[in-house]
Amino acid sequence: VVIEHSSSPISKITHFRVPEVTVFSKSPVMLGQPNTLICHVDNIFPPVINITWLKNGHAVTEGVSETSFLPKDDHSFLRIGYLTFLPSDDDVYDCRVEHWGLDEPLLKHWEPEIPAPMSELTETVVCALGLTVGFVGIVVGTIFIIQGLRSSGASRHQGPL
Repeated sequence: VVIEHSSSPISKITHFRVPEVTVFSKSPVMLGQPNTLICHVDNIFPPVINITWLKNGHAVTEGVSETSFLPKDDHSFLRIGYLTFLPSDDDVYDCRVEHWGLDEPLLKHWEPEIPAPMSELTETVVCALGLTVGFVGIVVGTIFIIQGLRSSGASRHQGPL
């Protein structure tokens, strides 16, 4: 048996995995409220990778952090990059991942999805429906109580059969 040793750990790697990248916010996005973007990079092998955050196409270094490489059961790794930011309508963000398994850097785009506030008409309709359902419930409940009292009163006044 012949065993070769190499001074370069990379020379023995025969295949690379293509990383899988997902970008999402830590909390629901509200304009002007601090939040954190998360760049989840999975299926990394070998564990050498660059994660860069871009804001409106420009590299960001402030508020950036990342985990160490986290091993997985399938012998690949995952790494998570974080970016603290203040959401704004005008800003768009990208997580750029560079890895030997990629022909070119991979960009995952993220921009805030701000839920539209309810219109005044919608609020009025929802309120009216709630009041109507509540009123109907009170009327039906009152009818059942009256019928229950009548039927229990009638059974007490009957004589022996």
